[in-house]
Amino acid sequence: MSLCHGCRRRNRCRLGIESEQLDEHGVVISRVVCPPGEEGGPKVAHGGWTAGVMDELVGHTLTMNAEFGVTGTLSVRFVRPVPLCWQLIGRAWITKHEGRKVFVNATLELENSGAIVAEADAIMVKRPETHFESHYKWLEGQRGIGK
Repeated sequence: MSLCHGCRRRNRCRLGIESEQLDEHGVVISRVVCPPGEEGGPKVAHGGWTAGVMDELVGHTLTMNAEFGVTGTLSVRFVRPVPLCWQLIGRAWITKHEGRKVFVNATLELENSGAIVAEADAIMVKRPETHFESHYKWLEGQRGIGK
C-alpha cells in the first residue's frame, strides 16, 4: 500500500485507507473506513476528512501507475454525508495526460450498496524526484522576509 510520509512512520494510513490495488484497467481500488475521530456532523465524516481522503486517492493513482506528482487542483463534490465506521470503496483513475499535467477522477462509495458519497476531479502535476528538496530550499529563503 502507498503511504504518505507522515503515515509511513505509523505504518498505517491515518485517514483510514486500509488497502488498495491496481486493477487491469489502471484503476486504483481502495478499501476505506472513516475513523470515529474524524466526525463532523453526528455520525458522519467531517468534510475536511472527505477532501483529504479524496486527495490521497487521486495521489495514489499516480504512485501506483509508476508516476510522481503532486496535487495542482482538487475539486470535491460532497454527494452525501459519509458515515463513520462504514466500509467504503474508493476508485481513482487517470483520464488523460497533457504535458506535466495528469487528470484524475475519483469516487468514494458505500461498499454495501455502491452508492456514491463523494466524487473528485484533480489535476496532478508531475514533478522531479527532487521536488521536496527544492521546496525546502525555497522555504529557507522565506525566513525573515516581511519582518
